[in-house]
Amino acid sequence: MTRRTFSRIPITLRVALAMGGLMILLGLVASQQVLRSLSRLHDDRLREIARLHVGGLSVALGPLALHKDVWEIYDTLDRARTASDGQRMLFTVVADDRNRVLAASDPLRAPIDSDATRFSEDASDLAALTASGGAPQVRVRAPLLVAGRRVGQIVTEIDVGDLVAERRRVSLFLLLANAAATVLLACAGYVLVARMLKPVTLLTQHMDSAGGAPGRIPEAEIPESDTELARLLRRFNTMTGAIEARTEAERRLAERERFVSLGRLSSSLAHEINNPLGGLLNTADTIRTYAGRPEVVQSSAELLQRGLLHLKDVSRAILEENRLDRSGTPLRPSDFDDLKLLFEPEATRKAQSLDWTIRADGAALATLPAAPLRQIVLNLLLNASAAAPEGGRIGLDVTAQEDAIELAITDDGPGLGARDLDRLMSSVPVAPGGGVGLRLVHDLVAGLGGRIRHHREAGRTALVVRLPSGRA
Repeated sequence: MTRRTFSRIPITLRVALAMGGLMILLGLVASQQVLRSLSRLHDDRLREIARLHVGGLSVALGPLALHKDVWEIYDTLDRARTASDGQRMLFTVVADDRNRVLAASDPLRAPIDSDATRFSEDASDLAALTASGGAPQVRVRAPLLVAGRRVGQIVTEIDVGDLVAERRRVSLFLLLANAAATVLLACAGYVLVARMLKPVTLLTQHMDSAGGAPGRIPEAEIPESDTELARLLRRFNTMTGAIEARTEAERRLAERERFVSLGRLSSSLAHEINNPLGGLLNTADTIRTYAGRPEVVQSSAELLQRGLLHLKDVSRAILEENRLDRSGTPLRPSDFDDLKLLFEPEATRKAQSLDWTIRADGAALATLPAAPLRQIVLNLLLNASAAAPEGGRIGLDVTAQEDAIELAITDDGPGLGARDLDRLMSSVPVAPGGGVGLRLVHDLVAGLGGRIRHHREAGRTALVVRLPSGRA
């Protein structure tokens, strides 16, 4: 299992797996120690039995092997077999100095004068004798010495089947005990960690059920037994309250800035509407006064129609700006015509000239939503008009690029201050007031995945809004 895969497992399962792994490692180490101690005990016991049997026989058989007294050797082996009846000695071979069989406890298995090499080649010396090999029988050899002279050797086959079986039983018991302890500790670790992390699980489930939006956790669901986690959940509730308060404050700020911009527009549009209304009233009086003169009535009717069409365009533009269901409507060239119609009275009131350039076709503009774009452009134009002096110059340049639409708003005012730049270019909390809709522009551009650049050159301020069009 790779580290990346392991990190995706829930922490409760990870702790259980870790505890299980540690228990397995600990069980292996402990089992090896127990089996090593048991093997040492068995080997010591086996060597002691072999030393008593083989040592005694080697002393008794040495002179007999020197004189090759076969019958006495048989008699000695027979007495030794009878004395060890029910014990471990299975078979004994006595060989001379040429490793030829002199006698054996089973003559059919080892005939006299046959080669004894096949019995001695896999036999161990007394000091190296062990039952750890897993075989049910082992062989031990010992020299026959007379006055320090080697006159032959004795090889004895010993039954160690009970020791091997006991070792296997102990190994199986250790395996089952370790498996049971591992499962028990893993389950206990899972339950314990799940209980400890219950408040965190509660927090995660609460956020998931809220669709990712932070919401307060009911006080009744906060555990009182765990002080630290209870404090964490209460801090989360405090943070949630602060986020909700900030969200509400930003919403109110955006609404206020929107109403400020609409108020300014309304003031300018009132003049724009009142001026043609005066002319229309005069035209109506003219028609009533000169009703008998068709040429005067015709020209007055045409003037009346042009004035009413102008008022219709102004009313439509205002309604389009205030519609709440435009979020899914694509941007069109006519939206910029509406913006120009809405903004011109403000520029006219301050005798400001307007450079209006739209270098983007309908297909390019349609990749962006109309409502936020209208709000962005209108707010930036109002701020540019407020910054520019009487008789100044304001510009709007819309260009379509391969993968983006760029809106450049310029003015010849003194430029934005540090506070206004913070409202427009960053997400730091701001107080009400300042530039009309600058924070609203920042949020709208960020929501569309765009960015804003600001630069000042040759006495003119330029704000460039780059919005990805989604055509690449």
